[in-house]
Order: sequence, then structure tokens, then C-alpha cells
Amino acid sequence: MPSDKVPEPWRSLLADIDAQCAQTIEMHCIGGFAVTLHYGLMRPTGDIDVWHVIPSEAAPWLATIAGAGSELHRKHRLHVQVGPVATVPEDYESRLVELFPGEFDKLRILVLDAYDLALSKLERNAEIDVEDVKHLARAAKFDLDVLADRYRKELRPFLTGPEAKHDLTLELWIETIKEQRAQGGA
Repeated sequence: MPSDKVPEPWRSLLADIDAQCAQTIEMHCIGGFAVTLHYGLMRPTGDIDVWHVIPSEAAPWLATIAGAGSELHRKHRLHVQVGPVATVPEDYESRLVELFPGEFDKLRILVLDAYDLALSKLERNAEIDVEDVKHLARAAKFDLDVLADRYRKELRPFLTGPEAKHDLTLELWIETIKEQRAQGGA
């Protein structure tokens, strides 16, 4: 049973998933869940965005037992969203960070590092994503050269749509982070 290191309401949902696991499952998490639980942003989120599941055969099972409309969703009012809902940097797996190591018997919850998590928000670039990126830049004390380099080498080749649009988005993010820093916001 997980300890108090796993905050509610997530502890109960994850414990119920863990109790039903027939094998060890890795969940590679992105989105608001990762930003709030690992990087400390205080904002509500009602789901766990799982970009990748290992083993891959467990993804449909996870979506069935904990996805939107499932019994666990109705019980906890939280759900797991399984599937690549964003584009992530190529080598993200080498930089994953485990949340709550040893807290569950069969579940391993991993989140993208701060740069990869920020870059996963670039294509959508909604207002909430920009706020998440600003928070990640403060929390992880971004080296903006690392952010730009990872974008060019590991993300840009895989994005859909006009490259100029994505390049501009990154430029605007970097300017926003610089302005935030100039105002004493990190």
C-alpha cells in the first residue's frame, strides 16, 4: 500500500490500479499531472496523461480499467488518458524521472524531465501550456540554450505543420521566460 508520499486523490486511484495489475507496468506521464505532482505547480487536473505504457500490451487494459468512463473513473473522479496526445523529444526515455519509487507493487510512474515536458506542450501551445512552461522554467531553472538545442535536435524533426510556426512558438516562449526572469520571477 502506498505511503503518504503519494498525495490524494492520486494515491487511491493509483493503489486501485496497482492492485489490479497482473504484471509490472511503466507509465510515462506528461501533462498537468506531471507538472503538478513532480514540478509543484498548484493547479487542478483530473487525469493522468500517459504518453507511453510498457509493456505496450498493457495500454488497452489500463485504458479500460482506469480510462474515462471506467469504474475507477466513476469511483475516484479521476482517470488515465492513454496514448500519444503530444509529440515528445526523441531521447526522452533516457531522462525520465520516477515518481514515488517503491510505493507500488506493480506500477512505476515516470515523468518527463522539465525540458522534455515543456517541449511536449509546444505543438498545442494553449494558454495553460504557456503557464506550465513558465512554471517549469522557474522550477527547473531552465538553461535556455539547452531548451533550444533539444528542440532543434530532438523535437523539430518530428513535428507536424509549418516549421516556422513551431520555431516562432519556441522564440516567444524564450522571450517570455527572459522577461519573467528580468522581473525577478526566476
